Amino acid sequence: MKIALVGYGKMGHMLEQAAIRDGHEVVTTIDVVADDAKVKVAQGDTEAIVRAVKSSGAEGIIEFSHPSAVLANIKALLPLGLPLIVGTTGWNKEYDNIKKYAQEVGGTLLTAGNFSIGVNMFYKIVAEAAKIMSEYSEYDVATWEAHHNQKADSPSGTALEIAKRVMEGYPEKTEMVFDAFHERPAKNQLHVSSTRCGNIPGTHKVFFDGIADTIELTHTARSREGFATGAVQTLVKLDNALKTGKLSKGNLYFIEDVI
Repeated sequence: MKIALVGYGKMGHMLEQAAIRDGHEVVTTIDVVADDAKVKVAQGDTEAIVRAVKSSGAEGIIEFSHPSAVLANIKALLPLGLPLIVGTTGWNKEYDNIKKYAQEVGGTLLTAGNFSIGVNMFYKIVAEAAKIMSEYSEYDVATWEAHHNQKADSPSGTALEIAKRVMEGYPEKTEMVFDAFHERPAKNQLHVSSTRCGNIPGTHKVFFDGIADTIELTHTARSREGFATGAVQTLVKLDNALKTGKLSKGNLYFIEDVI
């Protein structure tokens, strides 16, 4: 498959390596900062991004840029009609608006807080554990995540997905709290805390804490390679699903739609 990469930072470089390793061709790399990108564009120049993708002959696009640029990039790229994978997080409040826009222009994108196969299996484990533990009122629950100090958003998209699955299992938890508490937390509040430090690739924990003991579920990424490999594989799955009619064009999808 011929792939265009929009965003060529650390993750963009890993995406290129993963794509080549899987036998694909990276036909262009586009970035506003990276000097080794095939196409360097000015900040906010989405027209230049579109021209670069068009001229490359790409059959699919992977967008891993920055939360400040992701919405403009999506709106510029969707009308091209190419399967679009978006790994940039921090725009989940815009999902409904982007879904409507995708329907209007006939473009298709798939997004995920994390494309790692292991993380997506962790989601399932957390969901089942939350359902089981919610039956025992003596256990409270909270989540925590840590990432490198270059990550631009907090909490991570993965942390939000984990928290969502915890709340599905705990009907009494109706509010996520991301900031510090200055009073006792209410029973309906789920604390979703974050740490940014050094070069941590990504660690996510869920705590079920009772009077007698604590149960702790942990996913620790050894590197970002799992994210890159998963994103490339997901693009191929999305492309195949569109070609076979399993998924329809003009929509916003999530990773569970193809796994």
